[in-house]
Amino acid sequence: MHKQGLQYVYKCTYVAAVGGLLFGYDTAVVAGAIGFIEQKYGLSPAMVGWVASCALVGCVIGAMFAGSLSDKIGRKKVLMISAFAFAISSLGIMLPFGLNAFIAFRLIGGIGIGIASMLSPLYISEIAPANIRGRLISIYQMGIVLGILLIYFVNAWIAGLHNDAWNIESGWRWMFGSGLLPSILFIVLLLNVPESPRWLAQQNRLGEAEAILAKVNGTEKAKEELASIKAAMKEDTATSFGALLKPGLRYVLMIGIFLAILSQVTGINAIMYYAPEIFKSSGDGSSSALMQTVLVGVINTLFTIVAIRYVDKWGRKTLLLIGAAGMTICLGLVGAAFHFGITQGSMVLVSILAYIAFFAISLGPLTFVVVAEIFPTHVRGRAMSVAIFFLWAAVFVVSQTFPMLKSAFGPAPTFWIYMVMSIIAFFFVWRMVPETKEKSLEEIEQFWKNKQ
Repeated sequence: MHKQGLQYVYKCTYVAAVGGLLFGYDTAVVAGAIGFIEQKYGLSPAMVGWVASCALVGCVIGAMFAGSLSDKIGRKKVLMISAFAFAISSLGIMLPFGLNAFIAFRLIGGIGIGIASMLSPLYISEIAPANIRGRLISIYQMGIVLGILLIYFVNAWIAGLHNDAWNIESGWRWMFGSGLLPSILFIVLLLNVPESPRWLAQQNRLGEAEAILAKVNGTEKAKEELASIKAAMKEDTATSFGALLKPGLRYVLMIGIFLAILSQVTGINAIMYYAPEIFKSSGDGSSSALMQTVLVGVINTLFTIVAIRYVDKWGRKTLLLIGAAGMTICLGLVGAAFHFGITQGSMVLVSILAYIAFFAISLGPLTFVVVAEIFPTHVRGRAMSVAIFFLWAAVFVVSQTFPMLKSAFGPAPTFWIYMVMSIIAFFFVWRMVPETKEKSLEEIEQFWKNKQ
């Protein structure tokens, strides 16, 4: 692949990954603000839960309609809609309206997250060359973890500007409002990237599709790729949701759905959303727990870089198996530490950080990689919508049930439940998920047709 093509495809990838950064930024901002909102409005525990997680309802809605809308009007236009949803949400919460308005604007922001979580990796998969596609889609996950890390620091900086009274009155609004800057950046950057060449080909805009493919791969390879895209399109053009239930596609869809669910029910959001509480329950003070939470963000970032480096060398399946096995061991150790009362010292912290590392090289980035790769072009938008819908539904279930499980059974059995889910994830990947490294999207499509 020539140097200019590589620069071009990386430019498009980094722009799409800003959607991931906004996703991470917007989901994690509530962690720093929720205590102040609770005090300002005197919220009950049930309302604290709703205020913290209402954006997830928007995520489900956004993921649900993004696929079919992007199949109709294009990937780039719908990504632009998500950027505007982020901006409207940030601006709306910054204005001094009441709690109902806050929830409405959080729902709008959630719709933006839902769209970006589905369309950013899809867009990257459709423009990326096969030999580096895994690495490029993993850069999207890098955007998410950097967004989470960035908002941890932004929240701490804003909270430190004035006293608690200011934070309770309006500081938390500035935390949400800070998202306006990356939202505007995303809008501006999207103006300078092309539409997905596979979507253009689907719309019979073959000249435009070939021109973009040529920028990525050179003229000769572009002609070959366009020919294989056209051949794949000729074989099947049905794009309704009903088409997903055809015998061959139904099998692929189930793999996408189960992988999306398993990536969440192995407990990652319980750790990410409630890390300070977990560390406090192991005997650490609040300030120490908050510092350890930042450490979680740093480890998540570093090991996502490892995934980006090795996903196209070692393959998706190998990394997923290593990750699921490692997560199983770490969750077992965390549960054992709480069960036997050996929570003082470093065992809980080290086990949780190792769990984050294993997640960051496997189910974190590679769920998006596999789900963006395995579906045929003519249904990719809708199929990814369904898979990511289930992913967000699983996020919602985990974040709602973790405090309840911890309260009803204690931390040890709760972590062991996630350990069992990690074991299930290992065997599911081993038996069901095919290796897709270095295969073009059309070759993957043909693989499924051959299995029918």
